Amino acid sequence: MKSATFNDALEVVESLPEDQKESLLEIVWNRLIEQRRDRLALSIKKAKKEYAKGEIRRGTVTDLMREVS
Repeated sequence: MKSATFNDALEVVESLPEDQKESLLEIVWNRLIEQRRDRLALSIKKAKKEYAKGEIRRGTVTDLMREVS
C-alpha cells in the first residue's frame, strides 16, 4: 500500500464538500487531543513510579538552582 503524502491528503480534503471538511477537522482535532491526553497520562504514570522509587525529588526553583550551582 502506497502511503499518501501531505500534499495528497490536502488534495483529498480540498475535494470534499464543506460540511465534510468541517467534520474531518473536528475528528482530527479530537484525536490529537486524545493522543496528547494519552501521552500526558503515560508521563504522569511514569513520574509517579519514579517518585515512588525515590528517583524524583521535590523542591522549589530555588532548591533546584542551589543544587545545580
